[in-house]
Amino acid sequence: MRTSFLPFSTPALGDEEINEVVDSLRSGWITTGPKVKRFEDDFKAYIGAPNAVPLSSATAGLHLTLLALKIGEGDEVITTPMTFASTVSMIVLTGATPVLADIEPGTLNIDVAEIRKKITPRTRAIIPVHFAGQPCDMDPILDLAQEHGLTVIEDAAHAVGTEYKGKKIGTFDTVSIFSFHPNKNITTGEGGMVCTLDESLAEEISLLKFHGMSREAWKRFAAAGTPNYEIMLPGFKYNMMDIQAAIGIHQLPRLDGFIDRRHAIAEQYCQAFAGLPELALPTSASYQQRHAWHLYTPLVKIECLTIDRDRFMAELKGRNIGSGLHYRAIHHHSWYRNALGVTDADFPVASYASDRILSLPLFPAMTEQDTVDVIEAVTDVIRCFRR
Repeated sequence: MRTSFLPFSTPALGDEEINEVVDSLRSGWITTGPKVKRFEDDFKAYIGAPNAVPLSSATAGLHLTLLALKIGEGDEVITTPMTFASTVSMIVLTGATPVLADIEPGTLNIDVAEIRKKITPRTRAIIPVHFAGQPCDMDPILDLAQEHGLTVIEDAAHAVGTEYKGKKIGTFDTVSIFSFHPNKNITTGEGGMVCTLDESLAEEISLLKFHGMSREAWKRFAAAGTPNYEIMLPGFKYNMMDIQAAIGIHQLPRLDGFIDRRHAIAEQYCQAFAGLPELALPTSASYQQRHAWHLYTPLVKIECLTIDRDRFMAELKGRNIGSGLHYRAIHHHSWYRNALGVTDADFPVASYASDRILSLPLFPAMTEQDTVDVIEAVTDVIRCFRR
C-alpha cells in the first residue's frame, strides 16, 4: 500500500504561472486589467471563437447568459440531472423552471431522445453538459433547437479542449461556458469564460459582469484612460482578476499536453479494469470526437459487491487513494427533489449512475507508479468485497 495519500486531483502549476502572478502583485494591478485581456485574446485564438468574456466563475457565466437571453419567470430550460448543482441553480435563480431529461448509459451525457420528450411551448433553452469532457451529440441537439426556436447553452465546464466532429467546443452557434476551477483541465484558481458567435450577447454579458459599466476600471485608470463612465444597466460583480489571468496565460499553452497525459492515464485504467464485472467503465460515443478526460468515472456495481459506493470510496481512502463524487444526480438532493416533484423512476439511468459513480485520480502530474497504485487499490477493494 502507498505510504502517502494520492489526492483525486491537483493543479499542474509551474514556475511560469508563479512568476506571472508575482509580476502582477508587484505591478500594483491585481484586479481586471491587461492580463485578463491577454488571456481573453489567447483563449479566443485557441478555441477559434470570435467573442469571449472572462468571468469569476463558470457559474457566473451561466447566470449572466440566462439573464442576457431574458430567460426568467414562466420559462423552462431543459438540462441533465447528472451535473453539478450550479447548472440547475442558475436556472432557478433567474425565475425559470429547470426541466430534467435523462442521460445515456455509458457516456452519461444527456439523451437527445429524452430532450425531445420534454419540450413544451414554455421551453426557451437547452443546456447540455459535456460530462467528464466527452462532447454531447451536438448535431441532433442543434437540430432540435432550430426546429423549436430554442437557444443552446453548452455547460462546457468539463470541456475546455474538447472537440466534436473536428470542431472545438466553443465554436458552434451556441453559448459555451468554460470553467477554470483548480480541478479542471486548466485553472486560473477560480474563473470562467463565455464564448459565443453573437457579438451583441457577448457585449451584454460584459456589461452585466461589472455593474453595467461602459468602461472597466483598468480602461478608466490607466495612463491613457479617463475616469468617466456610464451605467448602461444594473449589473453584478463577476469580473476575472489579473492575478487569476496570470495563471491562465501560462496554463493555456500546456492544455493539449495536459489532455494527452489525461488520455494516457484513462487508457491505462480502461485496460486494467476491462475484465472486472464489478465496474461499468466510461464508454466513448460513436461519433468523431476529442475527449478532454476531465474525469474518469466508473460505476461501482454495488449489486456485485457487499459494500456500497460510499464504503468503496472509504476503502480507497484507507489505501491512501483519494476519489471524488461527480455527481450525485440533481434529484438526489432534497431541495430539488421536493421543488421539482420528481423521483428516481423519472430518470432511471441517472438514478442508477448516481448511486454508483465515483471519480478516480486523474491529473497530469500523476506518475506511472501513481496510476499503478490506483489500479491495485481498486482491484484490491473489489477482491475483498465481491459477492
